[in-house]
Amino acid sequence: MAALRPAPVQLSPGTEPLNTPEQTGGLLGPAAIRELAQQLGLRPTKTLGQNFLHDANTIRRIVRTAQLRPDDVVLEVGPGLGSLTLGLLPAAAAVTAVEIDPRLAALLPDTVAARRPDLAARLTVVEADALRVTDLPGPAPTALVANLPYNVAVPVLLHLLELLPSLRRALVLVQAEVAERLAAPPGSPAYGVPSVKAAWYGTASRAGSVGRRVFWPEPNVDSGLVALDRHDPPPGDRAATFAVVDAAFAMRRKGLRAALARWAGSPAAAEERLRAAGIDPTTRGEQLSVSDFARLAATAP
Repeated sequence: MAALRPAPVQLSPGTEPLNTPEQTGGLLGPAAIRELAQQLGLRPTKTLGQNFLHDANTIRRIVRTAQLRPDDVVLEVGPGLGSLTLGLLPAAAAVTAVEIDPRLAALLPDTVAARRPDLAARLTVVEADALRVTDLPGPAPTALVANLPYNVAVPVLLHLLELLPSLRRALVLVQAEVAERLAAPPGSPAYGVPSVKAAWYGTASRAGSVGRRVFWPEPNVDSGLVALDRHDPPPGDRAATFAVVDAAFAMRRKGLRAALARWAGSPAAAEERLRAAGIDPTTRGEQLSVSDFARLAATAP
């Protein structure tokens, strides 16, 4: 997949930026965000989860929290108008930005060239749906840092963690409720399918809250940062483990003997496999760790 090299986007005659790169350290402020959107005739859509960051302090905080190393290759999903991209470029060796909207993908290299020409060579833009990406150009990404579209945040995160074992760390901005679920420990009310599946890849933790007013347009939900530090998965098969997780939480109010009856073939078969894994059949799925689910999945049918 080659980097896009679009023709420069021309400003309308008489149009000047309302805040200059020098005033913001190259970052995009609210006026610059609206100006770029106007140049494209862009109206942010809920379908693509387009809520653009415009607060320089928030961007700096995200980059700082990401704990990037100078040799990191960062994968950014949904760069939009380039707010976070401009913050990431000085902190990493390279940034690969995956953008589904062709207008935004075409504009991003020009925005970076205009505001940080010294860092433009570090950027590669890929026009693609992150949920369907199967490979990326250039060196393998080592860090995922992204303001993820809220309607597909969990599927995108899990897909990229599975696709790219080179990722050692992720920091994603998601809906606050999703952040809570991703970082929830076993036994907590928010613990569920996203918690267990994320734990297969690494240790997830809350990394801060982000207010609504730093986005344009303002979302109608609060946001939160989640950090995930990669570790080796537990022994077992990922697909088989995830199948048990899905079955267990499809009927989360029931004990596992009943909840896993269809998965195992019958309540009796479910009980047999639970006991073989050393798990009380009356336990609910929310009490099990990812290692428990992997051990259960590995029992003989």
